[in-house]
Amino acid sequence: MIDHTVADFSLPATGGRTFTLSACQGSTVVLYFYPKDSTPGCTTEAQQFRDLHPQFVSAGAIVVGVSRDSLKSHENFKVKQELPFDLLADSEESLCASFSVIKMKSMYGKQVRGIERSTFVIDGKGVLRREWRGVKVADHAQEVLDFVAQL
Repeated sequence: MIDHTVADFSLPATGGRTFTLSACQGSTVVLYFYPKDSTPGCTTEAQQFRDLHPQFVSAGAIVVGVSRDSLKSHENFKVKQELPFDLLADSEESLCASFSVIKMKSMYGKQVRGIERSTFVIDGKGVLRREWRGVKVADHAQEVLDFVAQL
């Protein structure tokens, strides 16, 4: 997938908007997939992207988070964490499927289907430039920013 054009997509976003990749032409898009709103790891990851958001904007990047949660859940999470970027609701798992982020995971000894924490950087021409899969939250947002800054 690296160095290939990402197919255009549209998903419902917070704030009553619809996010469409093609509308972001000319900007780098940081698309980060996370398992669930308001869980410890996902909250920490969102806070890190929030805290670095001004630097992402300065680097010409748009940050968006994606999970299978509802828009209502996303709106509550966004307000509570004061997130300056949109969250996309992929309740049908269409975008998750196109990026192959749905995996079988072990939770409390049981196998469950869920999102593998992953981040993708798409350049202003819609080409995938970098991906991180099985992300560990610590320092991840900074690593993504460092990559975006050198694009």
